[in-house]
Order: sequence, then C-alpha cells, then structure tokens
Amino acid sequence: MCTDRKIALITGGSSGIGRCTAASLLRMGCRVYEISRRDIPSQGVTHLTADVTDGDSVKNAVAAVIKNEGKIDILVNCAGFGISGAVEFTAEAEAKKQFDVNFFGTVNVTKAVLPFMREKRCGRIVNVSSVAAVAHIPFQTYYSASKAAIESYTCCLANEVRPFGISVTAVQPGDIATEFTAAREKSFDGDDIYGGRIGRSVSGMERDEEKGMSPEKAGEYIAEIALKRKVKPVYAIGFTYKLLAVLCKVFPSSVRNYIVGMLYAK
Repeated sequence: MCTDRKIALITGGSSGIGRCTAASLLRMGCRVYEISRRDIPSQGVTHLTADVTDGDSVKNAVAAVIKNEGKIDILVNCAGFGISGAVEFTAEAEAKKQFDVNFFGTVNVTKAVLPFMREKRCGRIVNVSSVAAVAHIPFQTYYSASKAAIESYTCCLANEVRPFGISVTAVQPGDIATEFTAAREKSFDGDDIYGGRIGRSVSGMERDEEKGMSPEKAGEYIAEIALKRKVKPVYAIGFTYKLLAVLCKVFPSSVRNYIVGMLYAK
C-alpha cells in the first residue's frame, strides 16, 4: 500500500454501504471523495456528481480528485442496485441495465483510476460483490450473475496489475439492512405461472435483509480491508457468510444448488 495520508474514492457513496464505508475511511485518517448521482452531504467527505454508467462523467470526477490531490490510493467500487423476477419474464433492457450499473460501472471507474495508480506504482481497489456471487439466488438471477462477473473480473485484474504495486480484492456482503431493499426493482410477472414462487422468494430475501447486518458494520469491515497491507482475492463479511462461502466451495455444485433452491425457490 501507498505511504502518507491515503486518498480514497468511493462509488455509491450517497447511501448504504458506500456511505458508511466513506465515513469509516474518514475516521481511519483518509481524505475521502465519493461519487454518486445524488449530493447528500456527509461531513468531511467530498461529493462528486457522476453516473458510473457514463464514462465521461466518471473521467471528469477522477480528474477532479487528481487535480486536488495528485493521486488516488484507494478505490472502493460500491455503486449498485438489484432487480428481481423470473428470467423468462425479465426484459432484456432491464437485464442489461443491471450489468451496466453493477459490472460495467465498476469497470468504468476502475479503468479511469488505473493509469494514475500505475504511474504511482501503488494502489488498492476493493470491489463490492455479494454472497449471491457464490450462492446463486433464483429470481435474482441477473443480480447474482453481475456479482459473479465482478469476482471473476477482480481475480483476473489482480494478476494483471500486481507488477505495478496495485492490489485488487472483492468483498462479499450478505444480508445488510439498507435502502437497497426498498430500491430493488421487482417484477412479479409470471408469478401465477410459477406457482407464487417469485413472490415467496423475494419476500423471504427481503425479510432476511431487513434483519441483516448494519451498514455501519459492513462499511467498517470494507474500510479495514481497503487499508490492509496485503489482501486476499475475496473476503466475505461476517462469520455466517464466511462459513457459507466455504461451504459453497466444499459442497458439490449439485448439493449447493439444491440447498439454495430449497431456501429461495420453493
């Protein structure tokens, strides 16, 4: 990791995990900038208005940080949202929008920041994934797929940029009690055909989220990962999800998928 005071850039920093990660990094001594479409002031954190799906607005935001600070030491890609519904009835445009924000949003910001980290020969990139990347959740198929893509991207990128002193890691939150739940774009099209399973699956998931870990705790964990001297490719947040991630690796895929199906597709 780079020396001196760290300059951190967080996407999706106006709410939820992103906002709490920004606050935690600030408390840990970083100078913090956050990128989001909404300007919701957070004391001590500098807001930059940008849409992660708009490459030009991302480049302008990154250029503003470089102009002010001369470097970016830490990037946390936290911007994202969720859709739910049956694959059969999900419009192609909605599926593409899910990937545009969750996956290509991460790609856009990372590509904008990488040249500056490479020039300084140091940097830390933290990509926020999900346990859904390994425990593939039915009726949240495109969300799960977008997060699985982030993990593959993270591991590949880590090997590409290691010689430049840049380290890359992914963090898997589980159920977190944030505005993410209310913001999920839900479709119940075809629920009668699927025997009510779409509605039951999504309702069960949202009940779990509402009782989940606080975003403050998740943000603190992500901030700690961002400041570690060395990182592993992937981290799960909390004992339960660390255990789940291990079991998903240990169990045969048929067993894992059966268990997830019993939980979320009955």
